[in-house]
This record gives sequence, C-alpha cells and structure tokens, in this order.
Amino acid sequence: MSKGITFTDVGEQVEQFLLIKSVTKGTTNTGKPFLTLILQDKSGEIEAKLWDATDTDEEAFVQEAIVKVVGDVHSYRGKNQLKIRQIRKATVQDGVSISDFLETAPLEQDEMMSKITQYIFEMKNPNIQRITRHLLKKHQQSFLQFPAATKNHHEFVSGLAFHVVSMLDLAKSLCQLYPSLDRDLLYAGIILHDLGKTTELSGPISPSYTITGQLLGHITIMVNEIGQAAEELGIIGEEVTVLQHLVLSHHGKPEWGSPKQPMIREAELLHYIDNIDAKMNMLDRALSRTKPGEFSERVFALDNRSFYKPTFIK
Repeated sequence: MSKGITFTDVGEQVEQFLLIKSVTKGTTNTGKPFLTLILQDKSGEIEAKLWDATDTDEEAFVQEAIVKVVGDVHSYRGKNQLKIRQIRKATVQDGVSISDFLETAPLEQDEMMSKITQYIFEMKNPNIQRITRHLLKKHQQSFLQFPAATKNHHEFVSGLAFHVVSMLDLAKSLCQLYPSLDRDLLYAGIILHDLGKTTELSGPISPSYTITGQLLGHITIMVNEIGQAAEELGIIGEEVTVLQHLVLSHHGKPEWGSPKQPMIREAELLHYIDNIDAKMNMLDRALSRTKPGEFSERVFALDNRSFYKPTFIK
C-alpha cells in the first residue's frame, strides 16, 4: 500500500489512486492549456499540474472524480507539487470509492456528539440551554459531517464537530482557572459560533460556498437563527442578544471578518479559543509532514511562515 500523498518527498515517483478535490483551468504564456488539480487522500492533499490538457481531459478530470496518477514530486515555491506523467479515471474494476480518500476527524461522530451533549446538559441557564439544544438538533446531521472550513483548518470530514469538541475541552480547563467566567455562555458560544457553516458550505466532500453562504456568511446566518429559535421557543431575555453577540464577534476584528469586536468577557475568550484551536490544527498538520531538523512548508494562514521541527521531537 502506498504511503499518504502528503508524506511523499521531492524526487519521488508516485503511482496511486487519488481523489480530485478541485480543478482550475489555465493557459501558459505560449497559449497552451493546462489543468491545476488538487488531489487528495486520507493523509491530505497535493497540487498537481496536467500540462497540454485536451478538451477530453477537461471533461474527464472533474471535481470528485477518482483517478490513477503516475507522476513526479518536485518543489515549487516551498511546497510539494506533482507533475503528472500519466492519468486516467478509475473504473469499477479498480474497486475504489470516494470514502477511501477522505480525511476524517480522529474521533467517531457518536463520541463527539456524546461529549457535546454532556456540555449542554451541564448548562444551568434554561434559556441558553434550550436555544443551544434546539439549534444543534436542527443541524445535527450536517454538523457531525461537515468540515470546519474549505481550507486552512479542520478541512476534513467531521472537522466542524471535532473543532467544537476541542474548543469545549479547552474552555473547560480555562473555566477552572478563571472561575468567574460564565460556563453556560462560553459553552453555548462555542457550540453555535460556526454552526452556520452547515448552511454556508455545500457539504463534507470537496466543500464550496453555497449562494447563501456567499451572500450572507455563517455569522449572519447563525445570528438570524438564534433570533428565530428564541421566537419559536418563546424565549425573551438578554441571553438572546448576548448569544448573538458572541457569534457576531468571534472573529475578533473587522479585518478578520468580524461585524463586531468582542464586548463581553466570554466573547473575548471565545475568539482566543477559536484562534488557538484553528492555529494548532494548522501547525499539527504541517509538522506531521515535516521531518525532525527541518522546516515545514509555508503555512499561508499563519503569515506564510515555515515552522521548525526540533530534532528531539518525533
């Protein structure tokens, strides 16, 4: 069995089945067409170039197609890239399916749902608890399957739920250190902050932004849903506005896509917890592909920096 595509080294030859995550058409300076393919397996993804692409190639090699690829790995602008020498679509006889190539969260969906349910059960404020439970139940199936983003962090099947579980566990530790925090509010903000992505994104496989996602975004979507949930449940109180504020402000700054900056203690902490978990996930993934004593590929979302992996860290 071949090793994961993200663990290949420069100079290696690749011959394996991969899933096409996305396709972009391009033209060289001499006018020749080519395709840029993002290919993936359970280990992650790699960019690949198919030069001199024909109309037949464009029709065959589309998003979510499984292909058998033969090519060479080289470095381009600090990242591994695959130069394709041969490529064909997989057939039924090859015995492969999309699920063979999808990276998934390290926890099972049932386990993650059980942990999140326990956090909701621990809430003392009935208004916060009812709104949170209502919205999670409404979006539960998608919530357990969707990624947390299309790229950068937790961009894998069930990544959204895993991101929330990790944030809740971090919040629990911080609440023990800072007992003045309102656990109900912080836990609810964590569960709800990205729940709008179940509407913003298209699905767990090769996710893209829906029309609603492009026009409104997950923040606006969830702020509206909190208001609707409160109305449906007959809840009137400051908790509704405060929950909406936590969702509105969790990106922290306007330049990071936040309509409001945090103005409540728990909102400030929610922003930091979200940021920490996202960045640690990016770093874990980058360093998992890095040998001790070497620098990682540049991580675009972390100021395009490379990170060193000390020799004593395995």
